[in-house]
Amino acid sequence: MRIAFICKRRYTGKDVIAERYGRLYEMPRFLAERGHSVRAYCLDYHSNESGIWTHTLESGSIHWESLPVSIRAPATLAHVPLRLLRTVRNFAPDVLVGASDIPCIILATWLARRLGVPSAIDLYDNFESFGQARIPGFRMALGSAARSAMLVTCVSRPLSEFAIRRYRLKRRPLTIPNGINPRVFKPMDKMMARAQLGLPEDAKLVGTAGGLSSAKGVDVLYAAWQKLAGHNSNVHLVLAGPSSPDTPRPAGDRVHYLGNLAHEQIATLFNALDVGVVTLADDAFGRFCFPQKACEMLACNLPIVATDVGVMSDLLFGHPALLYPARDADALSHAITRQLENPVMPNIHAMDWDSLLLPLEQALVSASYEACRTNNTATAE
Repeated sequence: MRIAFICKRRYTGKDVIAERYGRLYEMPRFLAERGHSVRAYCLDYHSNESGIWTHTLESGSIHWESLPVSIRAPATLAHVPLRLLRTVRNFAPDVLVGASDIPCIILATWLARRLGVPSAIDLYDNFESFGQARIPGFRMALGSAARSAMLVTCVSRPLSEFAIRRYRLKRRPLTIPNGINPRVFKPMDKMMARAQLGLPEDAKLVGTAGGLSSAKGVDVLYAAWQKLAGHNSNVHLVLAGPSSPDTPRPAGDRVHYLGNLAHEQIATLFNALDVGVVTLADDAFGRFCFPQKACEMLACNLPIVATDVGVMSDLLFGHPALLYPARDADALSHAITRQLENPVMPNIHAMDWDSLLLPLEQALVSASYEACRTNNTATAE
């Protein structure tokens, strides 16, 4: 099967093509290794440079093309759809997959209609919580794309239920949570991990990685840290990821900021910690996302605490002591202290991407087959 994949090039602070990172990389990678011909077209909102790459895999390869799209240069916005139409038409896909944000989903749906092939869309977050959803017509276009798609995939059960209600879907979405690369996220020696990152060997380390902003609920962790720091002089806070000016990081000798770590270094960080914190805000984003860091922490055998919101409430339902109410810094401080004193590892297996994505391949093949059968029937009539 020939599959065209449309997504943005950068998300969660990572370059999908260069760093071969996360869901937007793993989906086309898995399909290519399963023997399908896959071409991925990435909208780059942060660069004016275009490029073409071929990634050779253990089995098969992926052809990547990056297209610059800048709101500062409106002319590029008009050219991208027609340029992509010519390029994708030459590839002649059997199905188009749109992912990562509203523009990519709209574009993939439009291309599929012009080419007369089925479309699939992947909702890895509630895209209506993104700032771009405020652009007039975008929410309506997202709903229309979801209803017309032969397949909708969602990152969490709450998001699947939301999509059914919100977009009046005729078909139930396929829920595909985030997974891990087991070659990267696995247990390693704690002292070795700390040495690699320059962290103190004899301290109790609590930390997190990812977007460090109040929008991600990290301000509650900062408030909890002030309480922890005063109660235990041996506890240190470790942070990694892009900071937000509206959420100043705590300061002090016991706060370690590691900046933006490479993907492999995140695994090292999670092995260095004693407790990992999964922060979420109780809002239109937090209630429907599936935090990548949660499954990565669990794969490294790191005890965690998490906000009692959305999918984390489901995952840790049997371990209420590991959950804390959103905005409750006292509860978070107590939950961290309990995990430091008596660590609890929930019996949750972090699944690898290949296991999670097998149903996606089956669903895409079925969607393509159904579209062909429908077209053949219409032609015969």
